[in-house]
Amino acid sequence: MPDTRVPALVIPDRVLFFPVTAFDEAGRVDAELVEQHVADRVAFEPGAVFAACGTGEFHALSVDEYGTVVDASVRATAGRVPVLTGVGGPLGHALACAREAERLGADGLLVMPPYLVQGPQAGLVAYVEAIAAATELPLIVYHRGNAQFTPASIARVLELPQVVGIKDGVGDLAVAQRFVRAAAAHRERTGRDILFFNGLLTAEMTQAAYTAIGVPMYSSAVFAMAPEIAVAFFTAHRAGDLDAQARLLDGFYAPLVDLRDETPGFAVSLIKAGVRLDGLPVGSVRAPLVDPTPEQVGRLEAILAAGRELLA
Repeated sequence: MPDTRVPALVIPDRVLFFPVTAFDEAGRVDAELVEQHVADRVAFEPGAVFAACGTGEFHALSVDEYGTVVDASVRATAGRVPVLTGVGGPLGHALACAREAERLGADGLLVMPPYLVQGPQAGLVAYVEAIAAATELPLIVYHRGNAQFTPASIARVLELPQVVGIKDGVGDLAVAQRFVRAAAAHRERTGRDILFFNGLLTAEMTQAAYTAIGVPMYSSAVFAMAPEIAVAFFTAHRAGDLDAQARLLDGFYAPLVDLRDETPGFAVSLIKAGVRLDGLPVGSVRAPLVDPTPEQVGRLEAILAAGRELLA
């Protein structure tokens, strides 16, 4: 039976929103702009808000700054959609962030990889266990980078009552399928459902394959800068409209990926530039990420215009 101490996490079947973190001209977190950005996009009815995660530059935030972002995001949603936040990196930082997120009213946590070091599978499981022990919030475990779990390890973390989901950022569909099967066995034994997410960069490009193996939800960084395009793709995908999906993949997402792949970190930098192009001065990215050049911003603007034209 589900552990009643763990708050239920219900994510509606809609686009998942990963907001950027706004910085002012002095490089400080701008809480008012974070709140405005989240509130503006919540009007497009995402299924959940994932604040201070990868797109939100979690890697570059202190615990105090993280708390500012979480607080602004919770205020902006006003309970209309769930708010999940990132935790990860050095274990002490992850635990502090988990406690802060719970204090500020977040609905769940996305457990990102630990800092730098490559531990064995037992260590990765222990990392998740330590975060679970620090909070009663539901956890989604991110399989990515130096936190690549085996199916056996996933089966172990699924035994933790707080673990309610798995997000794949590796792209090995055979392994992801085994995670889905491990969750099915877990559900049969315990009655507890597990959520699955495609967390690859520009996930729309791979979502057809993930849906086919039982991973229906996905991260949409594009929603942060062009929610109407992200919603149009999601709607076409859920409706099985292959023609509409192909038009958006060929005319918008593929050119965006080509531009993204020119520079490491552009999966975040381009999204933030797109939010600025949309009129909200959310500032630059923090080091070690870099902003796109004026020429690259010009190409991004043309790609966004082409995507919106496809919706006409």
